[in-house]
Amino acid sequence: MSVRKVLVVDDSKTELMFLTDLLQKNGFSVKTAENAEDAFKRLAEDKPDLILMDVVMPGQNGFQLTRAITRDPLYADVPIIMCTSKNQETDRVWGLRQGARDYVTKPVEVADLMAKIKALS
Repeated sequence: MSVRKVLVVDDSKTELMFLTDLLQKNGFSVKTAENAEDAFKRLAEDKPDLILMDVVMPGQNGFQLTRAITRDPLYADVPIIMCTSKNQETDRVWGLRQGARDYVTKPVEVADLMAKIKALS
């Protein structure tokens, strides 16, 4: 599977703009969501090839949302990369336990993120 369509889930408009710009410049089609409810709407509209997931969000957090998506048979095959300011090893382990394929901390290191996306293709 090659990654073309990416859903970015983050409650920060600045982060959404930064990641959208970065991904589009690298040839990806990008949709965004600011919370769990938005994310499920976007998933239903057009299933992405990859989800970049923030952790700290109002309502359902990224760990909970990752768990919900990876347990849903419709979306279980969509890889999720956590993209968060939570930089503790315990956070990374917990994110991977919830079903995330990888974990990137903010501020995002562009080459690192691109390598992780490429590794999924």
